[in-house]
Amino acid sequence: MILINLLPHREMARKRARQMFNTSLGAAVVLGALIAGGVHLWYQATISNQQERNAFLGSEIKKLDEEIKEIASLQQEIAALKARQEAVENLQADRNLPVHLMNEAVRQMPDGVYLKGIKQENQNVLLSGVAQSNERVSELLRNLSRNSEWVTKPELIEIVAANLALGPREQRRVYNFTVRVQLQRSSDAAGTKDQTQIETQLGGSHPVRAHHEDRVPGIQARAHGVK
Repeated sequence: MILINLLPHREMARKRARQMFNTSLGAAVVLGALIAGGVHLWYQATISNQQERNAFLGSEIKKLDEEIKEIASLQQEIAALKARQEAVENLQADRNLPVHLMNEAVRQMPDGVYLKGIKQENQNVLLSGVAQSNERVSELLRNLSRNSEWVTKPELIEIVAANLALGPREQRRVYNFTVRVQLQRSSDAAGTKDQTQIETQLGGSHPVRAHHEDRVPGIQARAHGVK
């Protein structure tokens, strides 16, 4: 038996074209799906890597924050230790200040000036005494301001004229005074000494320190209220 295909030629061509189109469309869909899947996987991998990096950076930042806190704590401890050391050094230096004060009182006191009392509060000192004249008090202030390494900022607080009874009929005019000065610690005194030496070399003058050997403590004077 012989079969004869009676379908037209155009219908066969149309069918083959439709099959090729469907095949191409399916292949395009599959290829698109593969590309989309690849892109999605790439983005997921990139996001995962970035998240890991962010987590690593976050952990390192926390470590740095802890180290910064430790450094700040160490700095506070160092500052506290320095403050304690400075306080101990100041106390050690202050122990010798009364000795320097007495030495300066002997070296800088001019003739005709006598001390009756010394009152110290921290680095401030009040010197009270009696002088034969106003000029003697002025000389004392000059000596303390120019020649002293341990005493600075002399300030006359009060000067009062009084009569000193030397006998039943003999009286002498004297001046009771009060002077405020400040004591310098050893470090400050060293700087003042260097500056004084420089000024002395530039000025060509040498300070003359007066020595007073006679002291009359406990002079009883009757003040007349004349300032």
